[in-house]
Amino acid sequence: MKKKTTTRKTIRQIVREEVAAAIQEVVTELKKPSHTQTSKPIQEKHYSKNSVLNDVLNETANDDWKTLGGSEFTTDRMNELVGGQYGDMMKNTPQQTVSPNDPMAQFLNKDYSEVLEKAEQKQKQKHGR
Repeated sequence: MKKKTTTRKTIRQIVREEVAAAIQEVVTELKKPSHTQTSKPIQEKHYSKNSVLNDVLNETANDDWKTLGGSEFTTDRMNELVGGQYGDMMKNTPQQTVSPNDPMAQFLNKDYSEVLEKAEQKQKQKHGR
């Protein structure tokens, strides 16, 4: 029985020490500045007669908006913006097809290349090209 009590006290002491160390680490990290920005002073420009619009344009003139979300948005990160559809499109995965039994299938699956060629020819004739 005494051995059990001693073990419990030892475990409690170890847990206290570990929690205190973890809390100290978190407090130290919270005290550090989260963002060290070296932003150059921006001269306010007069873009518009509207003061509100002018303020907004001057706020975005410092290029901070380019890295919203942690880093710059390029085509590599386009998938994040459009919710996964862009990546599928770039992989040339087939789009959802319409059931052949659907009456609209003939319109959606029809080859319109001839129609487009005729329209282009007509446009060229119209403009004399």
